[in-house]
Amino acid sequence: MSLSLVIGNKNYSSWSLRPWLFLKYHDIDFAEIRIPLYREDSKDKLLQYSPTGKVPVLLDGELKVWDSLAILEYLAERFPQTQGWPEDFAERAAARSLAAEMHSGFTALRTYCGMNCKRTPSAKPLPEAVHPDIERIGEIWQHYRQLHRHDGPWLFGRFTIVDAMFAPVALRFHSYQLETNKQAQAYVDSVLTCPAVNAWMEAGKLESEVITAFE
Repeated sequence: MSLSLVIGNKNYSSWSLRPWLFLKYHDIDFAEIRIPLYREDSKDKLLQYSPTGKVPVLLDGELKVWDSLAILEYLAERFPQTQGWPEDFAERAAARSLAAEMHSGFTALRTYCGMNCKRTPSAKPLPEAVHPDIERIGEIWQHYRQLHRHDGPWLFGRFTIVDAMFAPVALRFHSYQLETNKQAQAYVDSVLTCPAVNAWMEAGKLESEVITAFE
């Protein structure tokens, strides 16, 4: 079966980046179907592929998988060589908890620091509600990078689903120059130097669409 991934604008769509990055990092072949968001016809076009009318959605032959985390789980099963979760039972539980926390949390950060690949990195005034998100994320990155400092540059040493989930957050830390601890900043740097992340960002910078709400 052939894979296709339906995504939104690369400049803005952090949820699209997550499974796209996982596929690219592991050199898994797939077709890319890009549908610009927030246009009059966007919803109708998306409904041709996704029952939710949202991105991303993975097409594997006749099978459809939607929601970023569900897609990542599916890809880890479909391609076991990717080792999407840590092998250790306890670490796997922790990784799943972190991925779920990212999936459902950090609303303030996502609201006030939208992903924007074209943004010139600079700080901006942020409401108080964002600071607990910044602090919690910094603590996560610090703890797991310290724990796995001898195993590789990612949160659990090697690249896992957790890194695919947190990569767009690292881009936000860079774009908005959010202050964090040394280990967390090193993790941001690991994300920024990942070739697949760079490919996504460069493509995002070339897009012509402007979504005012995310600027």
